[in-house]
Formats: sequence, C-alpha cells, structure tokens
Amino acid sequence: MNTSRIALATLLIGAAALAGCQKTDTEGKGPAEVAGKQIDKAAVEAGKELKQAAQEAGKAMENAGAKIQEKAKEAQADAKKDAPADAGK
Repeated sequence: MNTSRIALATLLIGAAALAGCQKTDTEGKGPAEVAGKQIDKAAVEAGKELKQAAQEAGKAMENAGAKIQEKAKEAQADAKKDAPADAGK
C-alpha cells in the first residue's frame, strides 16, 4: 500500500512537471491580461453569433412578410369574386 502511494505521488509530480513545461501563449503576461484576452475573444465570438442570428431572423421576417402579402392578395381577389356586381354603387 505504501508503494502505491509513492508511485501515485511520483506520477502526479511527473504530470505536474510536464504540464509546467508546455509552452503557452501566456508567457510574460499576468493573469488579468490573460483573462482580458479570453474575454475579448469570447466577446468577438458572441458578436459573430449574434450577427448570424440577426441575419437569419431578418430572412425569416422577409419570408413571413412575403407570405402575408400573398395571402392578402388572395383574400382581396376572393372578396372581389364573392362581392355582388352592384356593391358600392
């Protein structure tokens, strides 16, 4: 049991050492600067997604408007067809 604890501790220390050796983009930057960069990146991505959603909503509204106009024209044609010939005189 003692051997397994030593092996586990050695493994964890080795993993931590390897993780510390990885080259990262944050060298020379403080935690606030790193967090700021991440926030900026997230804001840009959110902006892109919002723009795409707005474009899709705009297209859907245009399609709905076209369908409404089509139905209004059909209703107007039906009303003219069903109206008596002397109506409005």
